[in-house]
Amino acid sequence: MVPHLVTALNGPLLDLEKKILEATPAIERWFRLEWQEHTPPFYCSVDLRNAGFKLAPVDTNLFPGGFNNLSPEMLPLAVQAAMAAIEKYCPDAKNLLLIPERHTRNTFYLQNIARQMQIFRQTGLNVRLGTLAEDITEPTAIELPDGSQLVLEPLERSANGRRLGLKNFDPCTILLNNDLSAGIPPILENIHEQTLLPPLHAGWAVRRKTNHFAAYDEVVKKFAKLVDIDPWMLNPYFAKCSGINFHERIGEDALAATVDSVLAKIRKKYKEYGIKEKPFVIVKADAGTYGMGIMTVRDSSEVRDLNRKQRNKMSVVKEGLEVSDVIVQEGVHTFEQIDESVAEPVVYMMDRYVIGGFYRVHEDRGVDENLNAPGMHFVPLAFAQQHAVPDMHAKPGTAAPNRFYMYGVVARLALLAASLELEKTDPNPEVY
Repeated sequence: MVPHLVTALNGPLLDLEKKILEATPAIERWFRLEWQEHTPPFYCSVDLRNAGFKLAPVDTNLFPGGFNNLSPEMLPLAVQAAMAAIEKYCPDAKNLLLIPERHTRNTFYLQNIARQMQIFRQTGLNVRLGTLAEDITEPTAIELPDGSQLVLEPLERSANGRRLGLKNFDPCTILLNNDLSAGIPPILENIHEQTLLPPLHAGWAVRRKTNHFAAYDEVVKKFAKLVDIDPWMLNPYFAKCSGINFHERIGEDALAATVDSVLAKIRKKYKEYGIKEKPFVIVKADAGTYGMGIMTVRDSSEVRDLNRKQRNKMSVVKEGLEVSDVIVQEGVHTFEQIDESVAEPVVYMMDRYVIGGFYRVHEDRGVDENLNAPGMHFVPLAFAQQHAVPDMHAKPGTAAPNRFYMYGVVARLALLAASLELEKTDPNPEVY
């Protein structure tokens, strides 16, 4: 299913599509050379927004869930990419330990884990699940809606304390699908004889969105020069605001000033391109995920006038973490719709390869609101169509494969940014 754009792609984005398609050989070579210098994250998903005049990533997840929302036709691609990724770290890998999130009652999330296990088994690995949940002290079976089951087992450190595994299971590679929002558990520290993917500093205990978008800024400037475009077309403005306490109303003035400054930059660009939409920013926690601690702001007065309920919502994210630092990010409208509901594409990658994606769809949200919220549903992307190779002869803005190719390019720019971000924030460069 290909969503229609509510507004036809207008001038700037049509020009962007044309330039990207014409530069395809140069773009692919550029990526190839970049990947010789930088190691891509093991896996990653990127939320994109297509405003018709701008196409930009708004979030990059290094512990992607949602593999169960990819279309089944894409699985062979995922298996091939997983093989390439595993070979990099442990060419003779036999056992893979997968560590999921602690919340074991979310059946959608568990179906994602089952899909990941299916992919990794197809690559020739024995896959077992180890859990960080302290209340699981013996192998515990969990039933899934399709009648299958997953078995969660307690983690064990080896006798010498240098390896992590399960009872009678010694893995070569440990894959985290837990974003460490609650901090880094001691059982995952000081593992020196096995490969831990993604590394611990990719988790929200250490990671910050502003570091990611600073790296993305760097990547897009280089890319924009290559393709001869305005980097703003692919890049949301952002600023960091620290020392905020939403409960105590501390830092409100600084936050309002930051909102004003980002809105002023957006207005200037809108004027330059003759864009009539109303600019907005998204204020969200600098660390954390799950669509928590996020609000849409169209005027700086709104951050001063928060009621108690809104302040409570902004002050805590996943695992009950207090929010003190926020990112104020340029809001990108989404003008894609499926059945008259607002939609945004989410692109999945493993190693350096795009392996598919889906549309996140929300019936009750507007074009300038966060869609990662209760009530959302998912529609697999049509990457799987046989003709999903770019159509160089199509008129700009008319061919779905060309739109999806653009999505793949922008998602890979965010993937490359994540790679730079992890290099720059690595506490022990020689270990990883």
